Amino acid sequence: MGKVVDLNAYKTHVMEQRAFGTWRRRFKAPFNLSTKLTDLSDGILLQLATPGDESTAAFYELIMGAIGLAPSQLFQSLDSEKKMAIVDIHLFLADQVRFEMLYRLGWIHGFHCQKRPILEMVISYQRFKKSCRRTPPELSVSHPGYAGLQNLIPRDRAAYIRRLLPEALDAFKKKIS
Repeated sequence: MGKVVDLNAYKTHVMEQRAFGTWRRRFKAPFNLSTKLTDLSDGILLQLATPGDESTAAFYELIMGAIGLAPSQLFQSLDSEKKMAIVDIHLFLADQVRFEMLYRLGWIHGFHCQKRPILEMVISYQRFKKSCRRTPPELSVSHPGYAGLQNLIPRDRAAYIRRLLPEALDAFKKKIS
């Protein structure tokens, strides 16, 4: 008698492998459909939060695998529309990773997508992007810039928090060293 294959389990396995296969090799860590930013080690979070070719390649690997496109090495061969979609998702995920870093530093309160699985953010990116825009992270009262931030409109507050990135990267490196 033949072996019975659970089709849903197989689809889940294929999706995880496509999306996270390169990340498992790159980061030497386990990832699955339910992996959230809160599950990432400080070291992985720092690598992803640091702007540059390495983090961009990692994001492209994940995104292209999750949406079933060619390997990330073939990014340049994609049409402009697909490239723009991948870049948009990359920028959104990079923000979320950096918000997680700011959260771990105690500089912001939780943020909208903090408890969401990474793959869910990739696949439902448009929905999450809109909801995150409506509810940007808030600076912690204990942060030195908190008082000045209160006079800004919400959109400017979000921009102010993003401008903290260089300082946050340095602080996070020191924290985990």
